[in-house]
Amino acid sequence: MEKKKVSQSVLKRLPGYLVYLKNMPEDAPDHISATALAGALGMGEVQVRKDLAIVSDGGRPKIGYMRESLIEDIEQFLGYDNTTDAVLIGAGKLGQALMGYVGFDEYGLNIVAAFDANPGSGKTDEGKPIYDVSKLSNFCRSHKILMGIITVPAEHAQQVCDQLIAGGVKAIWNFAPTHLEVPDHILVQNENMATSLAVLSVHLRAQIKENQIKDKK
Repeated sequence: MEKKKVSQSVLKRLPGYLVYLKNMPEDAPDHISATALAGALGMGEVQVRKDLAIVSDGGRPKIGYMRESLIEDIEQFLGYDNTTDAVLIGAGKLGQALMGYVGFDEYGLNIVAAFDANPGSGKTDEGKPIYDVSKLSNFCRSHKILMGIITVPAEHAQQVCDQLIAGGVKAIWNFAPTHLEVPDHILVQNENMATSLAVLSVHLRAQIKENQIKDKK
């Protein structure tokens, strides 16, 4: 199926469908409809139907999608069937945790090396190499690395970002709590923990307030 240009909101929803489909019980039906998937995830049926139509042409009226085929279609669309080599910069606690997460393999991501201003022993707990950050650009160029993961403090993030771009990296996964200035052709995905916490806090307060009102009735 030919890939279509899709919005960021669709791309953020697709992994959720994939997780649900892959974690269904072994005795679950072979087929699943957009209606059933929407109901299970608490989403709008029309939205789910449109999302699935983008990634798969396997849906059939009154039958739905063959579950295993839909999983393959979503994985292929998201590029999970192709391994992407990446480097990580900032081998502190967060960086080490990401380096040690075996689940990335399932999503086609292979972190081949880490870089840090203080490489220490030169290896992560899992035995992957940690190099001095001064070698970052050359390593990315020689190994044709296309993705960089930034887990350094905010004040060092832009400098690291510039080094990645100089090394030919095209996509950056940024865990540093700061805005990065990049050329238009560079993709940046920011993981802002403060934003996520704010959303959770607002919803939690609203839920507590709603429960208090119900208790008074």
